[in-house]
Amino acid sequence: MRIGLALPQYDYSVPGEDPLRFGTVVAQARAAEAAGIDSLWLSDHLFLDLAKYGGPATRFGALEPIAALAALGAAVPRVRLGTLVLCEALRPAAVLAKSLATLDRILDGRLDVGLGAGWYEPDYEAIGMAMPPPGERIDRLREALTVVGGLLGGEPLTFAGRFHSAAGAVLEPPPVQTPRPPLFVGGKGDRVLRAAVDLADGWNACWVWTPDAYRERLAVLERHCEVVGRDPATVWRSLGLYALAGEDETDLARRFERLRANSPAGVLDGVTLDQWREGRLVGTPEQIREQLAGWAGLGVETVILGVGSVPFHVGDPDDVALLAEVCGAGGRG
Repeated sequence: MRIGLALPQYDYSVPGEDPLRFGTVVAQARAAEAAGIDSLWLSDHLFLDLAKYGGPATRFGALEPIAALAALGAAVPRVRLGTLVLCEALRPAAVLAKSLATLDRILDGRLDVGLGAGWYEPDYEAIGMAMPPPGERIDRLREALTVVGGLLGGEPLTFAGRFHSAAGAVLEPPPVQTPRPPLFVGGKGDRVLRAAVDLADGWNACWVWTPDAYRERLAVLERHCEVVGRDPATVWRSLGLYALAGEDETDLARRFERLRANSPAGVLDGVTLDQWREGRLVGTPEQIREQLAGWAGLGVETVILGVGSVPFHVGDPDDVALLAEVCGAGGRG
């Protein structure tokens, strides 16, 4: 199993640092690479508030992921770098494909591309667009996957969709990876899973999942594969999970209290450690390794650690180091 890390990206991501300094992101990326982490990830919002998570409704600034990943490439030359996930509506698909091909060249073939239908309404408002209903967002996603996936595959593309189009488009120069950088879909709805099966190399889900809930979604994915004649094993499965390890139960409790103190206001109010365990990668080394074995049994190839209480928040770099050791990062050959 491969282990990834969601890097700090927002002005809430690092306790006491607002705005977030890019130098901090670089430092944490280098430390993660040195610890053996396999991949590093950034998300895609123009800004983000934490009301959904019990935190403040304040809009926190964000680093743009494509530019940030390009800059990170020189700082961390070994790990893979990826988007978790790009919002379809924020960029024309053909232009996005051009950016991604350039990014893959900058990274010397280390790019993983996640694309999603979008969920955060203020992103749409900020670009002067009414947020489409769910069905239309999936239709838009399918068109974007067709254009981005087709162009990254290296052949000239002509496509006339309702939302995205290309006319004899070709990427010059092409991405380094062949047949293309891995392209996956983020989300969990039935139609999202069908889009992953039809048009992508993989599927990702984040950040709170029990094995039973994941198994139910996996059954849907497998049914879609049966319909189109695709081997389910060819769908790369990555899973984002909030994660916290302790050397023992006492240390775990101490680290949870530190996470509570370092979290944005309101997020962990009234939450106990036992509650935080549910649907997250939390425990002693033995417990976490047992959980990882269970996820591997469900075909998960990559687990992406969210080492904080909200997405792309890092409560303490020391937690990253321990998790990398516990998860066996860097020891898989």
